[in-house]
Amino acid sequence: MPTVTDDDHPARVGLAAAWESVDVRAAADFWCTVEDRRAGLLPQRDAPLFFTALGRLLVGDDDGDDPASRAALLRVLGRAYRHFDLLPHATTIGDALLATVARHARPLWTPQLTVTAERALCRATPAIRRAAAQAGDGRAWWHVEVIGHDRPSPDIAILTVRPWRRLPFQPGQTVPVCTPRLPGHWRWFSPANAPRADGTVELHVRAVPAGTVSHRLVHRVRPGELLWLGPPVDTGLSLDPANTNDLLLVAGGIGLAPLRALVEQVAAAPDGRRVTLIVGARTFTDLYDSITLDKLQCAHDWLTVVPALSDDPCADPTERGDALTIALDHHQPDQDIYLCGPPAMLTAARSRLPALGIPAARIHLPRGFTC
Repeated sequence: MPTVTDDDHPARVGLAAAWESVDVRAAADFWCTVEDRRAGLLPQRDAPLFFTALGRLLVGDDDGDDPASRAALLRVLGRAYRHFDLLPHATTIGDALLATVARHARPLWTPQLTVTAERALCRATPAIRRAAAQAGDGRAWWHVEVIGHDRPSPDIAILTVRPWRRLPFQPGQTVPVCTPRLPGHWRWFSPANAPRADGTVELHVRAVPAGTVSHRLVHRVRPGELLWLGPPVDTGLSLDPANTNDLLLVAGGIGLAPLRALVEQVAAAPDGRRVTLIVGARTFTDLYDSITLDKLQCAHDWLTVVPALSDDPCADPTERGDALTIALDHHQPDQDIYLCGPPAMLTAARSRLPALGIPAARIHLPRGFTC
């Protein structure tokens, strides 16, 4: 795939500025343009989501085209192209997008931007085709309503959302999430629960300094607002239904979310295995989900929850240290190990666990996302 050179940078900045000047009315214009050129391709109700996602892929993201963010966007677009059978009409869709942006971005739009946009579209189209080939069948997105927004700490929010149609996910998977406050920006988050009878999904979000989406989800989104969820994807953290080995779960920060979902999965169908969950945090007050974890531990005698406090002088000596080190103190040879947390913890696990003779088949780390 061609890469963006330094010479392209000013033009790409101009293209991004032109895109940001386009208002919400452009999505309706885009749908009309597509409809005029090929009637019946795209349902009108889905045009705004599709338009903002495709436009965002074209101009790049605010965080430097982070591979994980780009992969979330491509996951959504790939499924949309597949679901609506748009691949045979990719040229029609792309031309309609460029024509719409050119109309709505005046006077910022220039002949040079037309060339830049056409090149960007040529780069994006093969990536969309690959994503569509890997996307599987089913819906491209689910509308959800925020019904709960708790702030257990200043930079963390626990969001409970109710999909209008049930989201078909499994514990340990992750889903793309988008807020209408930032249309076209999709980010990965893992449900913190096993599927529930009422269909609700719990998301744990930490606001990071450069995280435009996470900042809005934590600090601005409120109950009653709508979000969109994309198709769930496996990350390497799902349980093998044929395997009933004991589990050692090691969580750092909001990496707790998919591992708590695994605990709930075991609780829904106990199979005799024992589960030890190590929850890493700097101090005791940073254990943001402690009430739920206490309830789970009290309800199930096969579950042991152990805090790992890396910077708390008041912690019990058996709980003082980083999550991985504390976890190794609890490791038993018959356990499968699942880890999710900051990159430094995962990097350390990739070297430390094999060095201790733990078989690779028993080590489960989240896979990175690339495109």
